[in-house]
Amino acid sequence: MNLNELTIKVCQVAKQAGVFIQNEMQHFQTSKVETKSLNQLVSYVDKNAEQKIIEGLRKIFPEAGFIAEEETVQSEQKAYMWVIDPLDGTTNFIHQLPVYSVSIALLHENEPVIGVIYEPNRAELFYAWKTGGAYLNGRKIQVKDNNCLADSLLATGFPYYDFAQMDAYLQTLQYFLKNTRGMRRMGSAAIDLAYVACGRFDGFFEYGLSPWDVAAGVLLVEEAGGKNSTFNKQGNPIFAKEIISASKGIYEEFSGVIQQQFKK
Repeated sequence: MNLNELTIKVCQVAKQAGVFIQNEMQHFQTSKVETKSLNQLVSYVDKNAEQKIIEGLRKIFPEAGFIAEEETVQSEQKAYMWVIDPLDGTTNFIHQLPVYSVSIALLHENEPVIGVIYEPNRAELFYAWKTGGAYLNGRKIQVKDNNCLADSLLATGFPYYDFAQMDAYLQTLQYFLKNTRGMRRMGSAAIDLAYVACGRFDGFFEYGLSPWDVAAGVLLVEEAGGKNSTFNKQGNPIFAKEIISASKGIYEEFSGVIQQQFKK
């Protein structure tokens, strides 16, 4: 399998889905929004975009199975699995906040070998393949070269349905607000990870996540020279529902704060 060539084809699938999403934004009606569960919204745009992505991916690699957020295809466990978030940042999209993305990853035995994130509002295409590096619109990218947490700009995602660890989260947030250059909350974990990969953010953490939120971004960060883990540094962050992602220069200090607060 030529991962480079396959990645280029996946990029085209992601961009086509992005074009569809942007076209629908022009006349989207909030009355068409559905609620899957507490604060988890979905619309026909998510579902139709997912179907378009699945059709495109089946053409280029029909042997792979699928893990898809909107479950428009049955999940069947195979050695190779596509992990798809057709519209990461649905709430932003619904409220016409221009921060959302298409995220596609290919896993082999649960490890990412291709990661593509397309942000249509800025026409930014992030992509990576295993041992091939990470790129933004054709330009190779790297994580921030920074060894000091105090000089870092960090990102997070606010809990929106799982509030069991709110105390630990708020204590962590308080520490970072007081001891870094600031915190940002974009509303799309895929974009957060892409921004760590290209050096816009020094680090990112969040809990309450799903595989489709992070699978592509995990590979982007790794191939850009960064590091990912769970809060306790055990298990696969793609499936653990929590992630720490950062440049290697601040990873130990960054993750140490998170680990200390969430142990309490």
